[in-house]
Formats: sequence, C-alpha cells, structure tokens
Amino acid sequence: MDRVKRDKRHDARRAGHVLVPGAAIGSMSLILAAGLALLGFLEHANRMIAGFVSRGGAEKFPKQLPEAVIWIAAWVFAFGVAWAVLAVPGHARRWLLWFATIFMVLAWAPVLSLAAHRPDVAAPFIATLWSGLCAMFYTFNHRMPGDESPNKNP
Repeated sequence: MDRVKRDKRHDARRAGHVLVPGAAIGSMSLILAAGLALLGFLEHANRMIAGFVSRGGAEKFPKQLPEAVIWIAAWVFAFGVAWAVLAVPGHARRWLLWFATIFMVLAWAPVLSLAAHRPDVAAPFIATLWSGLCAMFYTFNHRMPGDESPNKNP
C-alpha cells in the first residue's frame, strides 16, 4: 500500500529536463556570484579563505590568478554541477556529487596557497553552492529522466 502511494506521488510530479533548467540554474548562479562581487562580499570572503589557509592570514601571496581564470572556473562549476545533478539518477548520488564538487572547489584554496597564489575561490564556491542547491530543489519537484524505472510488468 505504501508503495502505491509513493508511486502515485512520484507520478504527480511534472517531467523534468536537464539542458534548459541546467542552463538557467547555472546562469542564475553566476549572476548571484557577480552581484556579490559588485557589492564587495566576495573580497571579504576571499580574505577569510586566505586567513584559513595561511596561518591566520600571516602569509602574503605574491601571485594572483587572472580574474578571467577565476570566472571561467566559476562558469564551469556552476553549469557543470547543475547539469550533472540534473542528469544523475537518485537523490543520494546527487547529494554526493554536489558535496564532492563543493569540496573540490574548497580544496583549490590550499593548493593555490602552496603555489604562492592568492586563494580567490569565493566566486566559484558561491556559484557551485547555489547551482547545486537550485538543481537539488528542481529534482525534488520534478520527475527526472534518470529516475524513471522501466515498467516491470509485461
């Protein structure tokens, strides 16, 4: 009986798609990161991250990545995590993919610090975090193509 209720609830959700919603989610995530950059919040976040990876901020970083590289990384992560989360079947896999991607972006900071580069990873982090969150909410409210199980009845 419980399975019948669950199947009816599953069928009540609208069919979800990957390409267009992923593009919309990635775009919104980049707009959020750009807006936070214009307001100066990303600079404060970058200083906090630098403090975490450099003995309380005592280290100075002689090199800095070009701004274009940081925004290209934000673009890749924002669109990549949105499309990946929407395309992967199963909520557990989606959560794992999203958290692994967030960890990968955060792990970029100590690597940059060791290479004497200023760890400006706030824009890719915000874009990845927001993109994954929006994609997860989309999958909760839509029947995704990968989630549909084949009919077992002949």
